[in-house]
Order: sequence, then C-alpha cells, then structure tokens
Amino acid sequence: MAVTFSRLFGFAMVVVATLALAGCGGIMPKSSSLRASQSLKSATLTKLKDMGSSPGQAMMIRLFKQTNEFEVWKRTTAGTYKLFKTYEICAYSGTLGPKIKEGDRQAPEGFYNITPGLMNPNSSYYLSFDTGFPNKFDRAYGRTGSDLMVHGDCSSRGCYSMTDEAIAEIYALVRESFAGGNPVVQMQIYPFRMTPQRLAAYSTNPNIGFWQNLKEGYDRFELAKMPPSWDVCEKKYVFDLKREDGSPLEAAAACPPRSNDSLWMALQAKQAADDAVYKTEVAAISSREAKNAAAVQAEAEAKAAAKARGDAMGNFVGGLFGGGQPAPAETPTETPASGGGAPVPAPAPKGT
Repeated sequence: MAVTFSRLFGFAMVVVATLALAGCGGIMPKSSSLRASQSLKSATLTKLKDMGSSPGQAMMIRLFKQTNEFEVWKRTTAGTYKLFKTYEICAYSGTLGPKIKEGDRQAPEGFYNITPGLMNPNSSYYLSFDTGFPNKFDRAYGRTGSDLMVHGDCSSRGCYSMTDEAIAEIYALVRESFAGGNPVVQMQIYPFRMTPQRLAAYSTNPNIGFWQNLKEGYDRFELAKMPPSWDVCEKKYVFDLKREDGSPLEAAAACPPRSNDSLWMALQAKQAADDAVYKTEVAAISSREAKNAAAVQAEAEAKAAAKARGDAMGNFVGGLFGGGQPAPAETPTETPASGGGAPVPAPAPKGT
C-alpha cells in the first residue's frame, strides 16, 4: 500500500508540475461560460458610439510589457482605428524579450491573430483567450509553448493576466467584434514603445535585432492607424507584403519584391529619421557609460593611493617611536657551570 501511495503521489506531482509549465489554459465547468455572455456595459456602448465606432466593428490589441499597458483599438466609421481604452496588465511573467521554449515562464512578444477558436469561455482564470503562440514566426525558430493566454485572476505563469473586471470587458469586445463578421483580432505584443530612444537604451540586448524587426509593424500602424497584415519570410516578420497570387509566404524562403506605395515611402522616411536619432542616442549612452567607468576607475585609484599613503605614514611614525619593526624575541640563556661542562645543579634546601 505504501509503495502504491508513493507512486500515486509522485504521479500527481508530475501532473501538477506539467500543468504549471504548460501555461494558463485551465478549464472550468460549463456553467462558468455564463461569464462569457455578459453584455457590454452601457458606459462602454456610449463610449464606442461617441468615438464613431460600435461593438461589431473590427478591433486591434497592443501590449507593452515595460509599462504594463494593454490597449484596445477600434475601427471607426472613417475606416481608421482609434484608441478605445488602455487597461493595466495586472501581471505577466518573465522579462523583456520573446518566449523561446516550453517552461521558460516567459510571456511572448510579436504579432498574433486571435480567432474565435482561441476563445476560452470556461477558463479557470475567470475568462481567457489564447494568444496563438507559437505563430508562424515562432515555429520558424523552433520555439515551443502552449496555452499562452490573456486571462483574469491577476496571476501569471507565462501569460498576460488582467483583473477579472478588465478581462470581462475585453473578452466581450473581442466576442462582439467576431459577431460583427471580423474573422480575426490582431494582437501586437511589444517589450516597450518602439521609439528610437527606447531601442537605443537596449542597443546591447541580444534581442535588439528582433525588436527592430517588430518596429516596422509598429511604425506602419503609427503612420496609417490601420493594423498591417503580417507574414513571415526569410525567418523575419514582413508587413503588407504578399505574392502576386495572394498565397501565404514561406517562412524560410526568400521574400517577394515589394512595390513602393505611398505608405512604404513614408515608412522609409520615418525609419531614416529614427535611425539617425537611434545612432545619436547610442553614441551618447556609450559616452556616458565611458565617463562613468572612468570616474569609477579614478575613484578606485584615488582610494588605493590614499590607503598606500596612510600605510607609509603609519610605518614612518612607528619607526620613530620604535614601533617600526617588532623587537626580536629574547633567547633564554643558561648559567654556565664553573669550569665549563654540564650545568651546576641548584643547591638543596636547608634542613633536609
């Protein structure tokens, strides 16, 4: 019985550990799906109307890890997108940078398409939807992971966690966008806002090339206020780029040629200006770091010189007062015997 219990306990621990590493895809009983059918609040409907949008209009999401910002953008009747609301990300695990492998407890970065099949109305984390990790780009690099969600419950093991109130509204907004006939909700996940100043601050980070790749998609949205279509070729993200027949690109194959439309020209101008700022910022940061390193070195040398002077003065003063060198230890001497030879024994006490 003891052996059987031990085996069962060990098996249970393995299951728990596996679930802990697998992400945040827990399932609750079907009754919890009532949360998924909650109506949008009247204040939300009014805000959508006032900005020229509606629940059924298309939607886009942007996340910024560094500032814990979760943005919801909605398409308006003008055709462009406006920021509807910024929510605070309650928790996410890991650091700045993409997710690489199952169990690294890292929240993903990149471009993802949320589809109706990724919605989880029965989540054990109140409500949730899957980010779609690994996407085409992730798979091109052999990255692994599962159940990387946006969910409630304000706790994370590689996911993006919101408060229950926030995920209830976000979930409903995504649901209504699908109901309006939109097949996907694009989700863009960044480490920080893709400004040249922010990128320069991380110029020595091993992910800098990946982040500069993401910046093109970020810039396209900033210029056009329309989510760019994304794909992968040459193992990098490309945006608004398709084959002549419209078929998907091959992740590791060469990219097709690009036509120079007006957005591409505007993007080239922006990137040239940003690149100049980036290089200036990197040079300034390098200069500051060199000055700081020189100051630290100078301070260390000054302290070492002061210590050396103090030691020398201590030795000099000690020498003046006989404290410069320790006195040699006295060697015990023996009283020589008369006539030389063996020591003379002490006289015996009187009275014996």
